[in-house]
Amino acid sequence: MEFFFFKLSLVLFLIIPFGASQCNTKDQDSITKAFSSVSGFNISHFKSLSNKTCPSPPITQIKLPSSNLSGIVSWVSLKTMEHLQIIDLSYNSLQGSVPGSFWLIPTLTEVNLASNKLGGGIGLFDGNSSMIRVLNLSNNRLTNYIHVSGFPKVEVLDVSRNNLKFLPSGFEVLSKLEYLNISSCNISSSLRPVSSLKSLKSLDVSNNNLSGDLTSNLSSLVGLKFLNVSLNNFTGEVGGDEFKKFGKSAFIKAGIFNVSKTPGSSVRAPSRNASVDHQIKEKPSVENRKTKNPESRRGVLVLVFAILGAVLVAAMIVCGGCCMYKRRKAGKRKRWAISNPTQLPIRFDKSGPFSFETESRTWVADIKEPTSAPVVMFEKPLLNLTFMDLIASTSHFGKESQLVEGSSGPIYRAVLPGEIHIAVKVLEKARDIDHEEAVAMFEELSKLKHPNLLPLLGYCIAGKEKLMLYEFMENGDLHRWLHELPSGELNEEDWSKDTWDYPIDEANASHRNWQTRHRIALGIARGLAYLHHGGSKPVVHGHIVTSNILLDDDFEPRIANFGLRGEDKIGGTKDDVYCFGMVLIELLTGKLGSEETVNWIRRLVKERDSVKALDPSLRLGDDSVITKMVESLRVGYFCTAESPMKRPTMQQVVGLLKDIHSASDFR
Repeated sequence: MEFFFFKLSLVLFLIIPFGASQCNTKDQDSITKAFSSVSGFNISHFKSLSNKTCPSPPITQIKLPSSNLSGIVSWVSLKTMEHLQIIDLSYNSLQGSVPGSFWLIPTLTEVNLASNKLGGGIGLFDGNSSMIRVLNLSNNRLTNYIHVSGFPKVEVLDVSRNNLKFLPSGFEVLSKLEYLNISSCNISSSLRPVSSLKSLKSLDVSNNNLSGDLTSNLSSLVGLKFLNVSLNNFTGEVGGDEFKKFGKSAFIKAGIFNVSKTPGSSVRAPSRNASVDHQIKEKPSVENRKTKNPESRRGVLVLVFAILGAVLVAAMIVCGGCCMYKRRKAGKRKRWAISNPTQLPIRFDKSGPFSFETESRTWVADIKEPTSAPVVMFEKPLLNLTFMDLIASTSHFGKESQLVEGSSGPIYRAVLPGEIHIAVKVLEKARDIDHEEAVAMFEELSKLKHPNLLPLLGYCIAGKEKLMLYEFMENGDLHRWLHELPSGELNEEDWSKDTWDYPIDEANASHRNWQTRHRIALGIARGLAYLHHGGSKPVVHGHIVTSNILLDDDFEPRIANFGLRGEDKIGGTKDDVYCFGMVLIELLTGKLGSEETVNWIRRLVKERDSVKALDPSLRLGDDSVITKMVESLRVGYFCTAESPMKRPTMQQVVGLLKDIHSASDFR
């Protein structure tokens, strides 16, 4: 018993002084000194943590995102804070550089300095190591060295949207790195150093000048779940499995490389030398031509004509087959009703504005002639296209080319010269926007690049008429996919066999597949998170509905109609979160998104009876799958909270949806 009391007294002796020291820290003084040259800073946020029992408590987090802070932080002053773990100063206007000694704070594990004006470089030398696991320095002005070997414990590293010019060095020691984003950094080098990152699960190197053999650089990264190498200059060969795994959007304008049809076979272009050698071997010599007699010549001629006839017949058969194939594919390709084209004449008057009529409206472009309004293509600036090309490729904007009547105006399907398949959106609500403002808007939208955003390919301004050119999405929009796909056996009275791009069984399989719907939800969340948090200021969509979500060939979602001026949009990012919650609920229940559906779901979630709400066609898996669907409904519940302050950010939503699946599925 005496020994017990001895131990107890010893523990109390050790704990009481330690606790007392924790309540008498100098943390507030350190923060005041660190932010003394920063305008917009208010120490009262940290003083509110004090209380009678602990007048100066230890500070573990400095979270001041989007707080209108500007100036230079004295980072060295924060080194005296013995309990500091997290710093979030993102979306401010902080300047200067971060000294290497700052990263050595032993308790610091997470730093987010994204979207500031920080310059200089980042690095640790002399064998020192940082304990940081999450580091986000995206969208700053970093131009010097980025040496990462001093961050051996880092798991998430984002230095995107800086002007680095060179690939960060020291990757070989980052054995724990799982997420790496170095996109839009103007990097011109090989990607080979990244191949040492064996634990990598997410890699974004898009929009750089990277080169080299893509296959050799990525073959060792067997754990990748997400990849984006678009907008680079890679070469080599990419397997069909990679296209299927990461989606075609991951390889958009990634360079010049071959694509394997199967893992064991590839399609390689013949070398130029091989082609020349073949021509030399086949060319008859002069001596052979001289030794041929007339009879042999006649025999040769007969043989030649016979071969030509056979070739002609074969060509006719092939052409006929191609025509039948194209007709059947065209019949399968789209689901919109097709009307017979009405070729209305173009009235052209040199003395007045150019005008023409379609079945739905009269166009008055306020230009002398249609060829005077150029089409601006962001990625293909050498294409010499005009408004006249858009008129011709849409059959004078006829009903047979119209895909849908959108909220901003009609959307048409067109194939431009060079087999460029596009969708043309007419901005009827933007007629009063002047030319310069419209150009600025289009240029700004073209810079918003993300695998889950519908890319703006170009635009055309013809007087007051303003048109946007988008990549064409074969699978249409999410609303049609959810509510118009045949759910049972084929009813020939309602559906024809030429309605779909894929067999009905495959359509049903993807339609009923919970994994597909979860992937769509996660993609939408990622796209919205990029709009809200990926730039210097949030981009509010304002109208997130299933009809504004398009699906590419691999059913990867693309958000459309974002960042448009002249729209009757209200609200902020929290309103987008609410609308996303409605879309998520629509994905899980199969019911049209409405306030009535939201109220019904919220009631069921509160009553712990969410299973009732799940789309019956989705309840095909075991209990673990149903649990994941119920958890996803809870995310929709959080997003549709009545108070905007209680709704999560889209970054948090991405994390919630990823956590629903095991770490082996998503990261």
